[in-house]
Amino acid sequence: MLILPFLSYILATSFTPGPNNIMAMSNANQHGLRKTFRFIFGVTVGFFAIMLLSSFFNLILYNYIPRIKFVMNLLGSLYMAYLAFKIMKTSKKENKEQANDTLNSFFTGFILQFVNPKGILYGITAISTFVIPFYKSGLSLLLFSVLLAFVGFLSTFMWAVFGSLFQKFLSNYERPFHIAMGLLLLYSAISIFL
Repeated sequence: MLILPFLSYILATSFTPGPNNIMAMSNANQHGLRKTFRFIFGVTVGFFAIMLLSSFFNLILYNYIPRIKFVMNLLGSLYMAYLAFKIMKTSKKENKEQANDTLNSFFTGFILQFVNPKGILYGITAISTFVIPFYKSGLSLLLFSVLLAFVGFLSTFMWAVFGSLFQKFLSNYERPFHIAMGLLLLYSAISIFL
């Protein structure tokens, strides 16, 4: 197995801005790190499910990706655009409980994985390029899925820590921060088609 390229790929892809990381940072900034764990765990469980599906159905998915790519990209970008506008609309006056129930929930984090082309293509690419050529057993695929989900957890958690650490500073610039985070997420949605 090509360990250095594999690690470089998963670290660079996981820790760069994307829907999971941007949402985690925004949620932690608004609600604090502790309350953001439900979103992070939703992301982790959903991401693990995607990694398992990518592992065990990699050859099937790989054959159909050209046919379903547009629909997958469209659904993912529409959902990310919806989340971006929700983040940009967030204000201090908004009811915190309502915000917790919508954007900072296990369900939102979980569902985001199934419409996140970056995560799906990450799993397909990592598994097909770095794992399947060397390991094909069910146990190996399960362990690599756990590893990829754990790295995903670490990256999402680190972005949430950043949002939480700068919570006090960013609260003075809450509106510009939410607009910037929303625009980054909107950029992620648009970049799917570039």
